[in-house]
Amino acid sequence: MENFPLDTEKIYLSSDMLTLEGEGGTETRSMTEWLQRDPVRIHRLIIKEKLLHVDQMEVFAPLVSKLRRADYEYYRRITGLKMLIDFPGFNSEVEARIPYDTDPIAFYKWWRKGKNEQRVYLSPAYQFKLFQKVMHMEPKVMLKKDIDFVKTF
Repeated sequence: MENFPLDTEKIYLSSDMLTLEGEGGTETRSMTEWLQRDPVRIHRLIIKEKLLHVDQMEVFAPLVSKLRRADYEYYRRITGLKMLIDFPGFNSEVEARIPYDTDPIAFYKWWRKGKNEQRVYLSPAYQFKLFQKVMHMEPKVMLKKDIDFVKTF
């Protein structure tokens, strides 16, 4: 079988072939097949390692859709505040960033007290910023563990 090593200068389309090392040895597949079989690996090559460049519409958009189904926890972590959520007061889904920025108290209540922590991933830094805002605005709504978290810094 022919090898198609990763070319960091190329912008890959869905039909382009790519050879990668795997647990079972060297594997060659089209980008479409890689998206089906190992979307997390492809995403990491694109975003974290910045070795793989792909067409946004033809490869990246379907990749995000595949990630959501293949590994929801990974998808949730990479999406963070860009996650679309049903939030009280909005007619349709909005990015979590909007209520996080515009109404931190309502977002805190929804996220922490409403048991929606599994729906939107907040890194410790974003948690700290949220808790700090809420503590400044209305500390009585906060859980003791969150107050203690802010005080540790």
